[in-house]
Amino acid sequence: MGRRYRCLLWVVAILGIGGCVAPPSRPATSLPPPQPALEVITGRASWYGEAHHGLLTASGERYDMHALTAAHRSLPFGTRLRVKNLDNGEVVDVRVNDRGPVIAGRILDLSYAAARKLRAVGAGVIPVSITVLREQPQ
Repeated sequence: MGRRYRCLLWVVAILGIGGCVAPPSRPATSLPPPQPALEVITGRASWYGEAHHGLLTASGERYDMHALTAAHRSLPFGTRLRVKNLDNGEVVDVRVNDRGPVIAGRILDLSYAAARKLRAVGAGVIPVSITVLREQPQ
């Protein structure tokens, strides 16, 4: 009986250990990849218009004051931004196609069309929040 009892203990121990081994991992097919958190920046924005219309931007395209574009110091060209005028709540989506602003204390230069949508043409400089919607690969 002693020998059978020890064999039974070994069998139970082996089966017990085998039950603790994790099954091979399976790729998750139904879950979407995690999305990066949206970055929100606040500061002051200005706009530029007719004096620059038709001139080359830093991205190489011609500035069109009637397009919804913006100038930012470091975001890649093509980056999509949602800009909110913090004075009145107006919102516009723009695409970065130029470098700027060149004036200290400002974080964004808007095209004339974007400034109109934000009702910022008269004010010239407005407080904004900027949400990075999609960043282009560099």
